[in-house]
Amino acid sequence: MKNLLDNISVPKDLRKLSPSQLPQLAKELREFIIDVIASKEGHLGASLGVIELTIALHYLFDTPNDLLVWDVGHQAYGHKILTGRKDVFHTNRQLGGIAGFPSRKESEFDAFGVGHSSTSISAALGMAIASNLKGESEKQHIAVIGDASIASGMAFEALNHAGVSKANLLIILNDNAIGIDPSVGALKEYLTKVKTDRKLAAQNNIIKALNFDYSGPIDGHNLSKILSELERLKTVKGPKFLHVITTKGKGLQQAEDDQVTYHAPGKFDKISGERIKKAASLYTKYQDVFGKTIVELAAQNDKIVGITPAMLSGSSLKFMFEKFPKRTFDVGIAEQHAVTLSAGMATQGLMPFCNVYSTFLQRAYDQVIHDVALQNLPVIFCLDRAGLVGEDGATHHGVFDVAYLRCIPNLIVFAPRNEIELRNILYTAQLGLKNPIAIRYPRGTGTIIDWQKSFEKIEIGKGVQLKKGHKTAILSIGTIAKNVSEALNLINNASELSHFDMRFVKPLDESLLHVIFKNHKAVVTVEDGTIKGGFGSAVLEFAAENGYSHKIKLIGIPDNFVAHGSVSDLQHKTGLDSKSLAALFSKA
Repeated sequence: MKNLLDNISVPKDLRKLSPSQLPQLAKELREFIIDVIASKEGHLGASLGVIELTIALHYLFDTPNDLLVWDVGHQAYGHKILTGRKDVFHTNRQLGGIAGFPSRKESEFDAFGVGHSSTSISAALGMAIASNLKGESEKQHIAVIGDASIASGMAFEALNHAGVSKANLLIILNDNAIGIDPSVGALKEYLTKVKTDRKLAAQNNIIKALNFDYSGPIDGHNLSKILSELERLKTVKGPKFLHVITTKGKGLQQAEDDQVTYHAPGKFDKISGERIKKAASLYTKYQDVFGKTIVELAAQNDKIVGITPAMLSGSSLKFMFEKFPKRTFDVGIAEQHAVTLSAGMATQGLMPFCNVYSTFLQRAYDQVIHDVALQNLPVIFCLDRAGLVGEDGATHHGVFDVAYLRCIPNLIVFAPRNEIELRNILYTAQLGLKNPIAIRYPRGTGTIIDWQKSFEKIEIGKGVQLKKGHKTAILSIGTIAKNVSEALNLINNASELSHFDMRFVKPLDESLLHVIFKNHKAVVTVEDGTIKGGFGSAVLEFAAENGYSHKIKLIGIPDNFVAHGSVSDLQHKTGLDSKSLAALFSKA
């Protein structure tokens, strides 16, 4: 049989097919994604689940003139392949290649850039309102929201507004009952009931109560049904809501059976679906250091509770959930709620460890200030994925946390340089701090095999000297200290250079800083966060306030968004790898 996908570059080509050919195209598109991701890695299950829906949308709607917005870019691989990027899809998430998520810079078919969840309804509603104001009322606006992101507060806010608008907006709920981990919450339970109770769907319907024209639920893998329903909805004015039931990982048995693992499975055999095992690392992932340590601490301290917004597996809070399920809370994709829930718990004497990816905490910034820091509640923020995270790119790099946190009164900001430091600060935090604390640590493995040592209390606000010199002082925070140490081993004048791990961005160890400035001619700061407003800026402020006129050089993430690529590639690109640092230090 002729391969249909070979002759499709853009949706205009797709629309030349007959409806009877589309199931064959769906089969080929699935096989194409599986073939590429098996060897190149990436997100898998979400895109496999929406193949039929993706084909139907581009077949019936006049994209890119009609505006299609994806929620959670994990779903959009099929969309990318059908919209001009099939020949470069193998570069997905690689340095210099296409992004893993929709990007307005990349294609006119990507109506809105996404990476974080729950933005699609707001964005598509904004587009629809703009079309009305411009007299383009016939233009279609479609938001595909899935992977549990409908439960986010932002999605509810947008539904609340859209329901009283006259916008020509179609919201499609891709209901697969799972995000990265299984979906949670009352809305998920309601949607589960709707799937089997047609009367509930027809009458007692939450979406209808919000003034939407609701239809469904329908089988998201039945192309003829999807096509007929979308054709009908194109003629319906105002806000519409289509409930589609899909299976995440559809078309690869292992991905259907183990949807958590096959969300992003790494390399796998494209025929059998079996994952290709990587050589076991001698080192432990930082999130597992956190997860195993909090279980150990929780066994000793019954006030400890764990909270995460939908990152139970990713953050390794799953270990605590397995051991202490009543004290572990996955609140779904709801970072704002997670933070204020933690604040409420803290008022009653609990010790909440609020585990949020660094980049996702940005979505709860007001809650950190208003609900936690302003009231000086001792919430323990554990910020996973700090620094450069690699292939997920600009939406996911945790490079802004130091800058946006260090300006908040009452908040302690700490960055461990290794697993033992992370373990000890977690121990220290639950001894009874009087202030909230943010602990930032990276994605990936550490550097110490035997990290599970006896706990030691860390003195708040105290840095340490790692190497003694006399000319230039190099100040680092966090795990970038490893690159600094490696760099010092590469250069000839290393004896002239001191290395200090400041550990705390806030409060800064001012006593140590005075010693540093009095005994060195120049200072270099190194961080894996943004230079603007970051750790180096804090050192500059200290120098200015205390009348030091030393030459101070700041090294970190430059003032632009860093694209996707491996962490090592991105560190080289930003000058944070050991060789680049060595070249800079040798001139210091």
